[in-house]
Amino acid sequence: MDEKSEINILNSICKQAKTDDKLTGKNLTRLYEIFGQRFTKAFEALKENRVKKYVFKPSGRTVWIVVGKERDYLIMAQAEFCMCDDFYFRVLDREVHLCYHLIAQKIANALTWYESIEEHDELYDTLMNEWKKATV
Repeated sequence: MDEKSEINILNSICKQAKTDDKLTGKNLTRLYEIFGQRFTKAFEALKENRVKKYVFKPSGRTVWIVVGKERDYLIMAQAEFCMCDDFYFRVLDREVHLCYHLIAQKIANALTWYESIEEHDELYDTLMNEWKKATV
């Protein structure tokens, strides 16, 4: 399946989930058929409340984080970008189209299955540097 199809199906399922306020069994099966272990890991992250949405005040800047096994992963949702190794080595090489962190973030956003954290703008640079430093 090509990149656009996978992403479009995920976006379509997320849109339906938002309308229904749940993921149906049919959609859970479909996501597993498309993404396999990546969906399993994404669903685990959701169930374990490891998806975080940071909202900085008063600017309103939003940063998504998925707490992984090794560290926190910075997600740039609009760009469909993640700072994980899987993204760098498999997504950019076109072996897969989305890492599990991005799948989890998209579903979390659709169903509001995330922890919302408010921080002051003064902490934005410090936190961004911490999240980015984890990739080096």
